[in-house]
Amino acid sequence: MVRSVALLVAGAVIACSPNAVAEAARLPAAIANDLRALLAAARGAPDMVCSLASDAVGNRWGRGMNAPHTPLPAVQLTDDTEERSRRLGDADVAMLLEHVSSTDRCVRALAVRVLGQSGGELATRGLSTRLSDSDATVRETAALGLGLIEPKTVTPALIAVLRDNAIGVRANAAWALGRVEDGMALRPLLGVLSDADSTVREAAIGAIGQLDSTSAIPALLRVLKEDKVASVRRTAAWALGNLEAEAAATDLSDVLSRDSDAHVREMCAWALGNIDARSSVNGLQISAQRDGDRNVREMAVWALGELGNADAADVLGDVLAKDTDLRVRATAAWALGNIDTRKAPAGLILAVGDADDDIRVKAAWALGEIRDPAAVPALKTAIKRERNAKARRAQLRALIETGERSEAMLTELLDSSDPSVREAAVRSLAGRSATDPWPWPQPRPRPFP
Repeated sequence: MVRSVALLVAGAVIACSPNAVAEAARLPAAIANDLRALLAAARGAPDMVCSLASDAVGNRWGRGMNAPHTPLPAVQLTDDTEERSRRLGDADVAMLLEHVSSTDRCVRALAVRVLGQSGGELATRGLSTRLSDSDATVRETAALGLGLIEPKTVTPALIAVLRDNAIGVRANAAWALGRVEDGMALRPLLGVLSDADSTVREAAIGAIGQLDSTSAIPALLRVLKEDKVASVRRTAAWALGNLEAEAAATDLSDVLSRDSDAHVREMCAWALGNIDARSSVNGLQISAQRDGDRNVREMAVWALGELGNADAADVLGDVLAKDTDLRVRATAAWALGNIDTRKAPAGLILAVGDADDDIRVKAAWALGEIRDPAAVPALKTAIKRERNAKARRAQLRALIETGERSEAMLTELLDSSDPSVREAAVRSLAGRSATDPWPWPQPRPRPFP
């Protein structure tokens, strides 16, 4: 059974695309054979194992796991520790702990994942004991499991292995301490920032960024400015943004303007937007217009929208009109609708007639937020030509929010072939909102390095 489970999970990891089975014929023969082995090993496997494997294939949140009917019954593992501990008996936990020491890495991975999801005091004690195992792979897996369970009682044990001679153990211990979120780990984690291995430093910085302590800001700034590894600097920028460290705004702006790595610059822009650093508007405007990487420009534009400073309106309008990347331009349109201005830049008004559907939608949404009467002629022209239903509704909303409710316009709207346009016209005549509140287009999710 263990071999079958190992093969199932290994195959699931290989088949990381939700379309992998359908595409098997086009894959190299070795991978196609792995997929066949995966499907063969899956026959008759327990629902929990199949659920874990399906998640590895890619059916996570937003990819269909919440569909009304799926081949597998839902396997729900609650976050409540007492309830979780009832799911596995002591014998089951003991068996899984034994397999944490397996020489087969797939078996170790499955065992620790199930222990991590099920939790419980027995699992916590067993994993803590294995932090002192003579085998580094066992210690590494144990630290991983404790990070998945997140018990505060293991903080001292995890701190103790931050000086382990194995890189994987030190890195996993630091990561786990971030998951546990116990403030007593802050000082030991700060000591790890000088670790010779970048993976360990990065894990420690990620953990510090979750401990909600401003005392770590000076150390994080030193890493941001001085560390030789770009991924470590990027994680430091994330940590400062996650801590909402206003005192770091000047240094983040400086690194945004000069770091050689685009990923670092992008994260600095995100951090400045998340911190709500008003002093960084000028630096963000320069990056939005001049940075050579489109992801950096797009994040800088997003940050300007988050800051909401009207001084950025002209630059955002210029980016919307001139940038060569559609995503940068679409985010610039969103940002203009999110800043505090009542004057629509020329670039935004022109964008309601853009060739790209998404840009037209966001530009119309932004004009509805700004409510500048100067946009009415362009909106009237756009709505007559519009073929995209979503963009047409956005343009209609912008017209009515701007105050354009003339009898001629409403009569024309009442004759529209689009039921949603006719409904909005009727609502406007009745003095009610023309459309339901427009969703806030694409607020940036909080990234994790």
